[in-house]
Amino acid sequence: MKKEITTKKEAWLHAVRLRTLPLALASILAGSFLAKWQDGFRWEILLLASLTTIFLQILSNLSNDYGDTVHGADSADRQGPVRAVQSGIITLAEMKRAMYLFGFLSLISGLLLIFFALEDWKLFLLFLGLGIAAIWAAITYTSGSNPYGYAGLGDLSVFAFFGLTGVLGTYFLHTLSFESLAVWIAISLGCFSTAVLNINNIRDIESDEKAGKKSIPVRIGREKAVQYNWVLLIIGYLSLVLFALFSTQYFTLLAFLASPLMLKVGFGVQKAKTSERTDPFLKIMAISTLLWTLLFGLGIII
Repeated sequence: MKKEITTKKEAWLHAVRLRTLPLALASILAGSFLAKWQDGFRWEILLLASLTTIFLQILSNLSNDYGDTVHGADSADRQGPVRAVQSGIITLAEMKRAMYLFGFLSLISGLLLIFFALEDWKLFLLFLGLGIAAIWAAITYTSGSNPYGYAGLGDLSVFAFFGLTGVLGTYFLHTLSFESLAVWIAISLGCFSTAVLNINNIRDIESDEKAGKKSIPVRIGREKAVQYNWVLLIIGYLSLVLFALFSTQYFTLLAFLASPLMLKVGFGVQKAKTSERTDPFLKIMAISTLLWTLLFGLGIII
């Protein structure tokens, strides 16, 4: 059963999607833990990077609500939670204003982040370009005339921004250096974040197909999408093992303590036959990814 939205406050909370924020912070924390490992950690970088990421994630969520309504994915046939604009309580104009607001906040916090982190103007311009690209990606996932999420490219975007860019970029802003071993952790977070998107797309496979949204599950079918989900989880943990072996930071394997939750997600998505039964595993996967990151960080600290 879809939970009915009755107030403006409920509608905005649905649009913001608080359950996605722990996932957004995971890559920032992972990059910061890696910087701690190399004695380059800076509190102001962690705080500003976290703030920027939260703003970007909220912007992406608002844009997704807006875009899916415009393009028809959030129709009456959709089986997932009711969206804010779809409910009729928030208008398209109001949602667009909120998108402008969080796009502006993302830009300001991002500028402050790279201002405090970087002194070289060339690096400043490089990271400014990455920040603008992140804002563009957040908006155009399902919004605009040619949203890349409808072409099935969302997985690549999530892997790039929540994995590679999130972890390696945060590490660089802390230390002003590149650490090749950090790539393994970036791959882990990229895979786990992509798994969250994949579960979302498995849940919405029927409505997405009707709306012409060619997500990976729509393209390959539910059964293979479930197998793809297992591959993402396995590669995520394999990358952790390789990091631990090559870095000799064996305590980071404490992150395996999050594996029961992720196994619950894997088997749960596999067994779930309806959108309603699939939906709860989105939140569990996001929380377990954050838990994985915190356990990894604990292993780095001790």
